[in-house]
Amino acid sequence: MPKMKSSGSAKKRFELTGSGRVKRKRAYHSHILTKKSQKRKRNLRSTTLIALVDEPRVKRMLAL
Repeated sequence: MPKMKSSGSAKKRFELTGSGRVKRKRAYHSHILTKKSQKRKRNLRSTTLIALVDEPRVKRMLAL
């Protein structure tokens, strides 16, 4: 059987941590930033972990 292909979009969006969790960037930080407060924009800069229920799906997309 052939190898599973990774999803190109998932490769660009997600990264694995050392413990095997999946990191992602926060949404709402790409445009229309003038109406958003500095605090909100600063908090959107940081990365976060995806929800545990979504992890199997994302890992399958990454072909792990």
